[in-house]
Amino acid sequence: VLSGYPLDTLRVRQQHSKSGSAFSILRNVISAEGPTALYRGIAAPLASVTFQNAMVFQINSILCRAFNSSASTKDPAPYKAVALGGFATGAVQSLILSPIELVKIRLQLQNIQAYANAKSHQLQSHRGPIDVAKAIMKAEGLRGIYRGLGITVLRDAPSFCFYFSTYEYMREKLHPGCRKSGEESMRTMMLAGGLAGVASWLFVYPLDVVKTRWQAQSKCVVIGDCFQKSCREGGYRVLWRGLGTAVVRAFLVNGAIFPAYEIALRFLQSNETIPAVSAI
Repeated sequence: VLSGYPLDTLRVRQQHSKSGSAFSILRNVISAEGPTALYRGIAAPLASVTFQNAMVFQINSILCRAFNSSASTKDPAPYKAVALGGFATGAVQSLILSPIELVKIRLQLQNIQAYANAKSHQLQSHRGPIDVAKAIMKAEGLRGIYRGLGITVLRDAPSFCFYFSTYEYMREKLHPGCRKSGEESMRTMMLAGGLAGVASWLFVYPLDVVKTRWQAQSKCVVIGDCFQKSCREGGYRVLWRGLGTAVVRAFLVNGAIFPAYEIALRFLQSNETIPAVSAI
């Protein structure tokens, strides 16, 4: 979260803006609001990231076994079971992720020029995620906290399907036999994890753009209206705005997540002796 959050802020601002490259938005943010603006809203994901990732990997592990018709538990799950497990995992974890992302997006966007209107003073009064969550609950109730849940599920179910499938497929291609032996190198885990992160964004990115605009206090009545308005304003290219930033962040962050998970898991399973992992 700490390493990738500035890129996440840039992605969200690109998605919500009508124009501007990542570099121009970065320059404007730093000059107008200072470098700390890139970390605005970080408290919400930082507080939940440990529980969220623990839940995601554990649910995926359970579902992979559930979808695996093989009698042997020693063999790695087939790719079909991995894909189905990832799909279901993405849908389940959306219940937790959707409110967190809603609060995060409101904070990330609260001071940009697009909100210099009659509601601007309300947005600027929020000092943190708890303040934002209270304001949403007061104004919109529980339904407001879960604004965007439907499109989050539509995004995350296929996203996690590609996420876990790509990781398992790429680690096996880079190091044949490692899915069974568990002896892949650090480089293999980092590269496979990075590519998994990229794949998870490429196929669902337009949904993420619409979700960002919908959760950012959009005046649209329904999500379909938000999609149509976005396309009318900037053409279909708007649905891919910020993709480059998202892909770079996804590669870096997930290139760290999977090695951390794999090494921690082996450490816990090996009677608390740190396992040796080859760098190459």
